[in-house]
Amino acid sequence: MDNEPGTTAHGVTSGTAARGGEPAAAPRDLPGTCGPLGRPVTLALVGAGNRGQTYASWVRAHPERARLVAVADPDPLRRARVAGDGVREFSDWTDLLASGERVADAVILATQDRLHVEPAVALAEAGYDLLMEKPLAPTEEECRHIVEAVTRAGVLFAVCHVMRYTPYTDLVKRVVDGGTLGEIMSVEHLEPVGWWHAAHSYVRGPWRSEHLASPMLLAKSCHDLDWLGYITGRRVERVSSFGSLGHFRPERRPAGAADRCLDCSIEPRCPYSAPRLYLGTLAERGPIWPVSVITKGSDEAAVIEALRTGPYGRCVYACDNDVVDHQVLAMELSGGATATFTMTAFTEQTHRQTRIFGTHGCLTGDGERVRVVDFRDGSTEVIEAGTTGGSTAADDHGGGDSALMDAFVRALATGDPAHVRSGPADSLDGHLAVFAAERARHTGTVVTVPDK
Repeated sequence: MDNEPGTTAHGVTSGTAARGGEPAAAPRDLPGTCGPLGRPVTLALVGAGNRGQTYASWVRAHPERARLVAVADPDPLRRARVAGDGVREFSDWTDLLASGERVADAVILATQDRLHVEPAVALAEAGYDLLMEKPLAPTEEECRHIVEAVTRAGVLFAVCHVMRYTPYTDLVKRVVDGGTLGEIMSVEHLEPVGWWHAAHSYVRGPWRSEHLASPMLLAKSCHDLDWLGYITGRRVERVSSFGSLGHFRPERRPAGAADRCLDCSIEPRCPYSAPRLYLGTLAERGPIWPVSVITKGSDEAAVIEALRTGPYGRCVYACDNDVVDHQVLAMELSGGATATFTMTAFTEQTHRQTRIFGTHGCLTGDGERVRVVDFRDGSTEVIEAGTTGGSTAADDHGGGDSALMDAFVRALATGDPAHVRSGPADSLDGHLAVFAAERARHTGTVVTVPDK
């Protein structure tokens, strides 16, 4: 992305109060083992669903660096999954603020997409540093409102763009920034959602509907447009897009299919079988994601009951979903480079895959390693990234979840926001590209991405 006032040469916010061309404020004296007070930073969690539980697990695993002191969620069972000795429980974020005291150094905001704006603004105005699950919000106006609020408040603010923090990303950026490829001219990027992940989250799950959550490109792929900007150092300036809900529709329903998988005679041959996915995961890996999403139980009986009565047991051709299941973007980046992006449900579950074409060389990457060809001497080098974990939420997003938490806690502890790899303006930039792409898809036009 283009550099802006208040950022370093790498686009990382250099001070929480740096805006409008003013110099960055001096780092604050925040607590933590890396800082002068020598105690762990304290965190409150707002939203104790799957993502919130993931971040809380990291905190529990690093007691010398961070401590969870409060959790706010309307579901007492979800609160119980993260609460422990000394953790205060609130039924809502408003109750946390109404306590009249500062309960933590920072807040992890992991509510559903459409429940981000009000708590983000109120918590920032109350002086809380924030780590917020992506996307910022479902609309451009709401995204701008959040960014304006956190910038005005001068708090440390990070969005969970976990792809920026993986060992694989570090490797790709090192190659690009090292100059081996020369000037970047073109990029091809693929997000292979995975056939069962698409069925779980975007057909049967809470992100199945734009009305309930947000467009698929925003919910799933704001990561990717943010990542492209981070890797290339350029922003999306113009975009066109095509995509639709092509397969998970009632008219694609096979003859003889029942409304629920447990009642369906063709379920054993269906690639989107819910019993195969959830009972298989339970047998192989236990009650982890995605099983943990569909039931609070931990045995086969609980899973079967969830499939018989809950939304995750429905036939994928008989749901109330409306988000796209495949989409492509063609983009013009600043400086004249071009990029294409494909998001599709119809893949294996694996890491993103990228090809970068430069004037001196090209790179092919698969999330675990890169293959670099140097045009100047014809040499080829394959470099392993040291990727930790798989591509899903159950596998630490390739090391991104853990590294994000490490960076945020380190920034809090030291008072140095440079540990966070994207400031409010960076995150807004990627979201604006998504909204422009959606306008392009709906209108069949080429759309200019507005300024931050």
